[in-house]
Amino acid sequence: MTAVAALAAVAALAVLGWTLQIGPLAVVIMFGLAAAVLYAPVPTRPRRRGRGRCAGSPGAAPAARARRLRTPAVRLASALGIRTRRGRQADNCAAGAAGERYVAALLTELEGEGWNFLYSRALPTGRADVDVFALSPRGCAYVLDAKQWSARYRLQIVNGRLWHGDRDVTHRLDGLHHETRTVARLLGVDVIPVAVMVGPLTPGFQLVLDGIRIVPADDICAVLRHLDAHRVPHPRRPNIHTVAHLLPPYQEGHRR
Repeated sequence: MTAVAALAAVAALAVLGWTLQIGPLAVVIMFGLAAAVLYAPVPTRPRRRGRGRCAGSPGAAPAARARRLRTPAVRLASALGIRTRRGRQADNCAAGAAGERYVAALLTELEGEGWNFLYSRALPTGRADVDVFALSPRGCAYVLDAKQWSARYRLQIVNGRLWHGDRDVTHRLDGLHHETRTVARLLGVDVIPVAVMVGPLTPGFQLVLDGIRIVPADDICAVLRHLDAHRVPHPRRPNIHTVAHLLPPYQEGHRR
């Protein structure tokens, strides 16, 4: 991959040099400048621990994955118009981060009603993270998983499986199942999982599969209000500061 990208860069610069009728030395200098730019270390954001009821940065986990995937070789290939598997993965992660930020912006409507939200929280073990932990004013807990998928394809349940167009994407809910079980075990309370879809669902349309409610992002505030109004709060009401301690903000390279 690196060798191919480097050869492509040399060829492109050689053609450019011939077209502009500049000497070999100038071509070498141009190549050196391009390499210096494309192979420069990817800047990473400083590790921070948030404070307050909205601690954590929405989209921090997928954004960090996108930065890790965009290695100098991947950036060089992208600059030359070469599509790579890691480049596509980085683009998907960046889209996921944008989706999480969009959902977080929608949830600000509930903050004035006493809801608390924690974003991009690390689980005690492994690399998994919780997109959004929500705690209602009545003390009910929710784990939200933001997913930004293409609106061009229909999202539907067929024979107990989730389909996005002609693709079976049921397995893409496995992470939300795992995160919900882990958080419920940590807190000792019932936790409701909600998949928040940016793109493939129209407002007012919902799906339910294996205990996971799948809702359009633009309906998330109304959905949480409705769910909370029909739940019985657990006697052991979670404290948001305790939750923030048990689920610290996601950090790049997280693994415990």
